[in-house]
Amino acid sequence: MERLAAEYADTTTALRFADTFQLLIAVMLSAQTTDARVNRITPALFADFPTAQAFAAASPERLSPYIASCGLYVTKSKNIVAAARIIVERYGGQVPRTLEELTALPGVGRKTANVLLSVAFGVDAIAVDTHVFRVANRLGLARAKTPQEAERQLMRTIPQKWWSSAHHWLIHHGRAVCVARNPRCACCVVDDLCPSAKRFLRLYARRSSGRSAG
Repeated sequence: MERLAAEYADTTTALRFADTFQLLIAVMLSAQTTDARVNRITPALFADFPTAQAFAAASPERLSPYIASCGLYVTKSKNIVAAARIIVERYGGQVPRTLEELTALPGVGRKTANVLLSVAFGVDAIAVDTHVFRVANRLGLARAKTPQEAERQLMRTIPQKWWSSAHHWLIHHGRAVCVARNPRCACCVVDDLCPSAKRFLRLYARRSSGRSAG
């Protein structure tokens, strides 16, 4: 954690937002889509729908064209409008502040809820997305088959004071170095601590040897 902290100091979410509700929408949109794609979508979306009330007054069909370049946009449109209506009717337009209330919203799972808790409300939480799940398992911080299992294991492994920051460190490490295919172990700041690095480096060595022989 100390090495990752030094490597990715002051990193936070790459999503752009002006308030907590906009963060919620951006995170909901980010499922199976890159943050870069979401950041291209949200300026026009938030310009025309700046508040929870504006989203609640819209229909999914009205919203869909704005997010059509985003994966699963039909389902996301329905969930966003439904969640906005609940937030307006039940919470006066304010995003709820507990895990239980957040995960009760349509389209909001534990990852999205934990991002809101840590980024918007300053609660110690670990949000497990595909990058966190992959990197945590490779580093041996978790031995998990599901994101929720990984979350529980990471909460036991990582000191609580680092939970929210570690989420961002692991994401950035997964994007920059510990990528899904051909991880860049040779330039990894924790390669000597990683149980997976030797396996990948041996694999690369065999590939290089095979190419040289050919």
